[in-house]
Amino acid sequence: KGRYRQFYQIGAEAIGPPTSGSESPARDAEILELLATLLDRIGIKNWQLQLNSIGCAEDRARYNEALRKALEPVAAKMCVDCQRRAVTNPLRVFDCKVPEDQPIIEKLPRISEYLDEPCRKHFEQVQEILKAVGVPFTLNDRLVRGLDYYTRTAFEFTHGALGAQNAILGGGRYDGLSESLGGPKAPGIGFAIGEDRLVLALNESADSVQSKPDVYIAPLGAGMDREAARLARELRQKDIIVELGDETFRLKKSFEMATRAAARFILIVGENEVKAGAFALKDLASGEQVSVPRGELAQRLQTHKPQRTQRSTE
Repeated sequence: KGRYRQFYQIGAEAIGPPTSGSESPARDAEILELLATLLDRIGIKNWQLQLNSIGCAEDRARYNEALRKALEPVAAKMCVDCQRRAVTNPLRVFDCKVPEDQPIIEKLPRISEYLDEPCRKHFEQVQEILKAVGVPFTLNDRLVRGLDYYTRTAFEFTHGALGAQNAILGGGRYDGLSESLGGPKAPGIGFAIGEDRLVLALNESADSVQSKPDVYIAPLGAGMDREAARLARELRQKDIIVELGDETFRLKKSFEMATRAAARFILIVGENEVKAGAFALKDLASGEQVSVPRGELAQRLQTHKPQRTQRSTE
C-alpha cells in the first residue's frame, strides 16, 4: 500500500568526520527525535518507532555465519525467496512475510547476541537518550539492513494503517558508506520517508480538527482580495490555519463557505475595516462578533485554537 515504482522521498542526513561527533549515539537519538517531532507536528498519530542495532562489520560476519548454520537444516521448508536468501544474504530472511515461515524465523538466533561491547554500549546510550527526551520506541531484533556499509542503529517508523508493509520511513547508521565509495571516513546516519506512504498515514490518523481552518477570511468589495491575502499570510506565519474567500462573493455566500469549511471564525475584510485597521471577527459557534485591531488578530485566534493531542511517553 503506497509503494510505487516512481515515487518521491524526503530525507535528511547527519554526516561528517569522526572529530565532528558524527559517530556519537547522540546523533542517532537526535535524528530519531527529529522524526518523532515531525510526525507529531503534522498530525500523525499512533506511529511506532522500531529500533535495533546491527553492530559492526565484524559482528555481522559472526552473526551471518551463525545464521547460515541455523538455516541449513530448515531452509528447504521455507519459501523460495528465503531459500535463496539463506545462501546469498541470510539477514534478509527476516524480511519474509510468508506466514508459514514465521515459526522458523522466530527460532533463529538474533544479532543482539553477537554485538561487541562498543556496539552494545552505543545502542544502550541511544536508548537512554530517547527515554530521557520522551521518544517511545520498541526494540525489534528482526529489523536488519542487508547492505554492508550499514552499521549499528537501524530503525523504522511504522503505522497500522499501511497494511503488512507498514513502514512510513526507514533509516540507519552507515559509517562505512563514504569509504566504500573511495572517500574518507565520514560516519553518518540518515533516513528516507516515502511521501506517498506519509500521506496515507496522515489521511488515516490525523486529527480531523487539524484540517479545519481556524478562520475564514471574507474579502468584501473590489481590491479586497489583496488585503485579505496579506492578512492570511500574516496569520499563517503565526500558525493559524486560514481559508481564504474571494472578493466576488456576497457576504451571505462567504458565511455559507465558512460554515461549509467548518471554520471557527469568519473575518470580514472590507474597505472600512482596512482604513480603520480593525476587523470584524465573528465566532461562528457562539455568534459573538467583535472588532479586533490588526495587531491583535493572531493572538486572539491562537487562544481559541484546538489543542493538539500530545503523545504519551509512558
